[in-house]
Amino acid sequence: MIGGRRVRTIDVHAHCVVDIRDLVKAHYEAHPINMGGTGGFVADPFADMKRPMFMNASSVEARLRYMDENGVDMQAVSLLPGYNYSYWADRDDASKIVQRQNEGIAELCANHPDRFRGLGAVAMQHPDLAAEQMQYGVKKLGLCGFEINGDINGDELSATKFNPFWAKADELGTLIFIHPDSFTEGLRRFQGNGVLDNVIGNPLETTVALSHLIFDGTLDRYPGVKILGAHGGGFLGSYPGRSDHCASASPFCKPVNKLPSEYFKQQIYCDSLVFTGEGLRHLVAEFGADRIMFGTDYPASMSSNRMGDGRGVDTILDAPGLNDGDKAAILGDNAAKLFRIGS
Repeated sequence: MIGGRRVRTIDVHAHCVVDIRDLVKAHYEAHPINMGGTGGFVADPFADMKRPMFMNASSVEARLRYMDENGVDMQAVSLLPGYNYSYWADRDDASKIVQRQNEGIAELCANHPDRFRGLGAVAMQHPDLAAEQMQYGVKKLGLCGFEINGDINGDELSATKFNPFWAKADELGTLIFIHPDSFTEGLRRFQGNGVLDNVIGNPLETTVALSHLIFDGTLDRYPGVKILGAHGGGFLGSYPGRSDHCASASPFCKPVNKLPSEYFKQQIYCDSLVFTGEGLRHLVAEFGADRIMFGTDYPASMSSNRMGDGRGVDTILDAPGLNDGDKAAILGDNAAKLFRIGS
């Protein structure tokens, strides 16, 4: 309740996993992967199908119950990052994997149209295929956006090879959710206590990705592109003045059409996942309440010792310096407008 009025809440950072074990089992048996910050290598990351992010009936029921108990009206569901990206796959495998994932997300949304919207997958290692998958996902499956990593097998998102992808995103006007899977180049220095590959690596990856899209001109070439940066947009929201100063004053910076902070006011959104009311107040002061959307990192938000925001809506409701309009916008109005969700 805000100002005596019940407002709609839409969580734009909520993960799921579609069962693709039969499509990827051989790959993970041959190449065990690290389960992000746990230090443990596993051959089958899909082994425990009872976890809350999976899409079987009991998990969906548990998800809905959690949403009801925590004041979340809707989730924009996206894949758990990392192994679900499957950027290793050749074109044939990538087609099958993404089709399964996107149809699974679309089915969830179709079964519960008042509770879910879908952010699908794309095979970014094959940019032309990714463009086709976006077209099909929006036009045939009703997906509202697509989730990608902050780099693709070491290539920056601003590389010219990805122009077909950005051109299609520009044409469709669909949201691109940049959710990192750590910062690979820093893994050696992230060793030790503190889960630094997540705590530092994830927002650093988003910071680098968004900076390249700005400074390399990708967002200028495709002005219809809309981006959601996970975890408060990385570190850019804490220090936009330095990027602006470089663009306006450094003789070593090639000219850009606008100050970097201006892209946050026109093409880039970020979620509210900064954990403190003061951090959220600062984001609003820098970029405006209309550029920030409520996010919890479900299901990591279900436990206080994980990297989601277990306080959920209370983080926004209790944030200092925000008026009722700001809070309503962040909690759901911005996402409803972006995803064209009626009242």
